Amino acid sequence: MAIRVVGAGLGRTGTNSLKVALEQLLGGTCYHMLEVFGRPDDIVTWQNAVDGLPVDWRALMQNFTAAVDWPVVGFWQDLAAAFPDAVVLLSTRSSTEAWWESADETIFEIARRGVPEDGPMRAQMQMIGGLFDRFTPEWRDATAAKRAYEQHNATVRATVPPERLVDWQPGDGWDPICTALGMPVPDTPFPHTNTKDDFRALVGLD
Repeated sequence: MAIRVVGAGLGRTGTNSLKVALEQLLGGTCYHMLEVFGRPDDIVTWQNAVDGLPVDWRALMQNFTAAVDWPVVGFWQDLAAAFPDAVVLLSTRSSTEAWWESADETIFEIARRGVPEDGPMRAQMQMIGGLFDRFTPEWRDATAAKRAYEQHNATVRATVPPERLVDWQPGDGWDPICTALGMPVPDTPFPHTNTKDDFRALVGLD
């Protein structure tokens, strides 16, 4: 099994919907932050990556057919190199402001609570904080985070060959992804999951 899609889009750009869609399309599991919750041993591997230590990406992804969202997006270039036949899927929002509003009121709001002193979430929250710091040390600041978001997207577009890149927004649905993978378009609607309100309700932010 090999990764066929490497997600280069930041969290809160439809990555949960992409996970559901890619699992339907490829018939395998798509790696996503949700997978980390069920694979606590992976936290050590991702922390090693955050700390600049070598990671065997093919071993980490051996049971998956695609990978999107954090923590994947923090190392999308490494994964794209490890899986040279995979397409690189850059998911974005309709505007930088739309992305910031969603991220600030969901994943960043949780991260601003800091790392618990102990308990099962300590290692995971420490790893997530390290990922965000790599994205930009000023991720708590709206101006800096939006600038980093735009720079991230620009870097992906500038460095991935056009024939390998899928530049996608949630409203684009199945077509660009299926075209890149050479697969027929499913006759079911593209999934729409994990809205901002869904996320906040799930983690008790409301």
